Amino acid sequence: MDASVVKVMGMTWYRGQFSQLQNRAFRSYQPRICLKCPSVQAERSKRSSVRAGISCALKLKTGMKICPLQSCASVSSPFYASRTMSSFGCELLNSGIPMNVSFHGLVGGPWPTSYASNSISRSYSQTAKAGTRNRIISTEGGSSGKTTTDAAEVPDSSKKISGAKEIRKGKGKSKSKQPKVSPESNLTVAEVVESVDTPKTVQKKVKRSPAKKKKSSVESSSLPKSNEDFTGKSNLKASPTPSSCVVTKAKSQGGKAWPQLYPPISKSVVVVESVTKAKVIQGYLGEMYEVLPSYGHVRDLAARSGSVRPDDDFSMVWEVPSPAWSHLKSIKVALSGAQNLILASDPDREGEAIAWHLIEMLQQQDALREDVSIARVVFNEITESSIRSSLQAPRDIDADLVHAYLARRALDYLIGFNVSPLLWRKLPGCQSAGRVQSAALALICDREKEIYDFKSTEYWTINAHFQNNNLNSINNATVTSHLTHFDSKKLNQLSISSNVEAKRIEEKINLSKFEVIGSKISKTRRNPPMPYITSTIQQDAANKLNFAASYTMKVAQKLYEGVELSDGKATGLITYMRTDGLHLSDEAAKSIQNYVVEKYGPNFATKSTRKYFKKVKNAQEAHEAIRPTDIRRVPSSLAGVLDADSLKLYTLIWCRTMACQMEPAIIEQLQCDIGNADQSIVFRSTCSRVEFLGYQAAYVDAETIRVRHSDDDGGHRNDVFEILSKLKYGQPLFLTNVLLDEHHTEPPPRYSEGSLVKKLEELGIGRPSTYATTIKVLKDRKYITMKSRALIPEFRGRMVSAFLSHYFSEVTDYSFTADMEAELDNVSGGITEWKGLLKDYWTRFSKYCESASGVHIHQVEKMLEKTFGDFLFSSLRDGNRTCPSCLAGTLVFKVSRFGAGYFIGCDQHPKCKYIAQTLYGEDNDDDIQDQQKRNVEEPTLLGLHPASQDKILLKRGPYGHYVQLGEDRKGHPPKRASLSHIKDVASVTLDIAVDLLQYPVTLGNHPDDSQPVILKLAKGGFSIRHRRTIAPVPKNLKPSEITLEKGLELLNGKDVKRCGRPKQKKSAEPAEAM
Repeated sequence: MDASVVKVMGMTWYRGQFSQLQNRAFRSYQPRICLKCPSVQAERSKRSSVRAGISCALKLKTGMKICPLQSCASVSSPFYASRTMSSFGCELLNSGIPMNVSFHGLVGGPWPTSYASNSISRSYSQTAKAGTRNRIISTEGGSSGKTTTDAAEVPDSSKKISGAKEIRKGKGKSKSKQPKVSPESNLTVAEVVESVDTPKTVQKKVKRSPAKKKKSSVESSSLPKSNEDFTGKSNLKASPTPSSCVVTKAKSQGGKAWPQLYPPISKSVVVVESVTKAKVIQGYLGEMYEVLPSYGHVRDLAARSGSVRPDDDFSMVWEVPSPAWSHLKSIKVALSGAQNLILASDPDREGEAIAWHLIEMLQQQDALREDVSIARVVFNEITESSIRSSLQAPRDIDADLVHAYLARRALDYLIGFNVSPLLWRKLPGCQSAGRVQSAALALICDREKEIYDFKSTEYWTINAHFQNNNLNSINNATVTSHLTHFDSKKLNQLSISSNVEAKRIEEKINLSKFEVIGSKISKTRRNPPMPYITSTIQQDAANKLNFAASYTMKVAQKLYEGVELSDGKATGLITYMRTDGLHLSDEAAKSIQNYVVEKYGPNFATKSTRKYFKKVKNAQEAHEAIRPTDIRRVPSSLAGVLDADSLKLYTLIWCRTMACQMEPAIIEQLQCDIGNADQSIVFRSTCSRVEFLGYQAAYVDAETIRVRHSDDDGGHRNDVFEILSKLKYGQPLFLTNVLLDEHHTEPPPRYSEGSLVKKLEELGIGRPSTYATTIKVLKDRKYITMKSRALIPEFRGRMVSAFLSHYFSEVTDYSFTADMEAELDNVSGGITEWKGLLKDYWTRFSKYCESASGVHIHQVEKMLEKTFGDFLFSSLRDGNRTCPSCLAGTLVFKVSRFGAGYFIGCDQHPKCKYIAQTLYGEDNDDDIQDQQKRNVEEPTLLGLHPASQDKILLKRGPYGHYVQLGEDRKGHPPKRASLSHIKDVASVTLDIAVDLLQYPVTLGNHPDDSQPVILKLAKGGFSIRHRRTIAPVPKNLKPSEITLEKGLELLNGKDVKRCGRPKQKKSAEPAEAM
């Protein structure tokens, strides 16, 4: 019985094979599966869309044989199982089967060759998951003979390096040139399942052809579609040795025999990312290891259009920077005498991608011999014990993490390189847009709009001071209370809305007598804070240390990579700082508890280890939280080792880590009510004090003097608490003073870096490790600016956000961006197929690009004018937008065709060239200049010219103020004179303007060549010009005093400049021939 290829849930069945399913995970997936049934003889393009819903399509009994697979369904025709898909090609319901309706399926029966080959060639499989028990009944070429084997006995395809790319079966032709695979190659069935008809296991090794070195630093890569075909290049070498493992799932390493990496029995090359980390690790490992840095990524997408090719199955063009060649050469030389290559880049998605890029490049350069073993290890902390234990737990490169990297990289590229050119054409001066960058900018701009639209409301509060009636009492003290009830009604924030109402209430309060009408004491427990993750350390460092997010990560990177201590040893001080996980290792948590007992006593330590879990969207708890590598290394011991900022950040981390494993603080709260006889007027006093410090002991420790806890004002609170606690029910109090305070409601505050990071994390937009880079890009593009720690959008940034919201609504939509992030996280988890995700997104996104490219720039101007009209024309008198120059046109917002300017001008251009205001999207640091730039200035009529009777106008242009003779007329440019040399423009009168408009003036002819000598007024002031020679007029010399003789003297002075193209020197006459 023939069965076509089945690729679902990480399990693979081949043509000529059928399966007895004994997979617990498979059987556990209940309903939400439907069947799509095509006709047996139908071509792929004519598939039927009939769907049959069943309660559980794949609910199988143990030991049940399926021959063929469709026998378990309630339909007679061949089928493949699919599920309801989201817009990203993924299941909307809470089920975990990673099927894509286009690419995955359960295919059975005698399918036509053309249909099977077409569907199979688009399948992206995964290797079997760890813990599954599949029994495969194998047949050869459709024969009835059956051989039963365990899945564990099938050769592990993930242990091979496959250079074979996807080859269609049957008569279908591949779109790209495919490498030939020998029928006797040593590749396993899983590696060539898409290129052969029957799964024959062969023995002969694939011959490795030497790769020619190319001078070009650019290469095109066909990206990996599965773990078995992960090398992604047709010219990469395939190593037949199991030790040369490139990619597989990290969970599937249990059955692989790894060489001993520690203690060393052979020489190994360890590749890390930075020089600092390499030096520290080299000191730990000794001479049997050579630790080399890769200096980050050894290649990246080429920074030009076409580097991601959706039409070519999302192949990518990679570019190798010039410095990376020398780094690769160093690694290649080191591998010549080594047996092991250990890839120890950072334990995150980027680190996994760096390791993958290294293997790709080293294979191209023939640097990986057949006897070289490749292992991936991760160092969560740079300490000797952690590094040694990590070397004893090697694994393969995680294919899902690399797929997630490729998907994110491709998405960001496709958005950036398609939206940015549109911005350049439609909004000159706006440089770029990105996936997370655009959503973050939209948050900042939306908050600015809320502030602009906010209407403030007046309200009043009333406070009173009371004292004990016994004024001679030694313990008599003032009690401050605030009004909570009046006329037996509870007051809210806006209950007292005017001064008149507040005065009326004050009069009644002064006529009343007061006493204590109630007192209540309660206790609350304040839990310790969670340990730091990437986002929370950025928030705390911004709020407490005033660090920018990018600077926080820079300092944390230094603490992670290691520093040299006072004893001469180098070590890492904190664990990996790019993490979403809140958990601590059992060993670390126990060490913290023991140190808490030693330092503060047993009452302060938790009885059992406190566990923390992430509650925000898209949490990936793959790594530990950020903590010191040794909790006993107190901040004071590093005072002479670290710089001031590094020590402050380490102190924050040390305090937070200590506090997270301590007991909660117990807070005692006291509430005292003071009222009149009928209790129609009630004041309330509240206070609290700390009964048990608990975790707060870590923040008041002498070690934390650099970063004190925000609640460190216990002395005053204790005094007030003692006063209130001595008041008795019914005790009369004397009213000493009534205070009326006016307030106004305030708009929501602008985002700071810390609050923006918190909001992005709450919405699930982006990854915390990218927040610092996102904010930095927005600053560099001059889309936002920071003033007093607040992020303020520039007008340029607001225009970009409005443009994207109008024409690319999905790019700035918060929920869409968060859902996209969730799908990308599913790629990391192996749930979503990455190319299917890219294809679905690109199909829709390309339509947005096509639609936006057809928009005329005038439509963009109208959209921006409608969006920001109130802001742009707020300074016009009475909102009158009539052009003051021609009186026929209307002032509108326009985009400059030259440069990056935006201006408010007359819509009758080119008849009327009046410009009221020029905007460049950049605010000035000086508030006065900023306000002047925003204001629209109408031209001022100074009077009429005494000779021509034309109007003389005082106007402002992009280069400053000037005076103009006459109106703007087509074909007759008016005469103008700059006022840049006059500081006080308001002092310009009609006489001054008439005098300035007479220039340029001819002083006479030069005695040498009879050419005119001209006195002219330029932007920098007055100057004398003779042909190409220009001489500035000193500021202490009046223009009216300059004669021809004075002009000639200035032309012969030292400050003379020459303009225009210099004359060419005459070539020397050729010498006579000898």
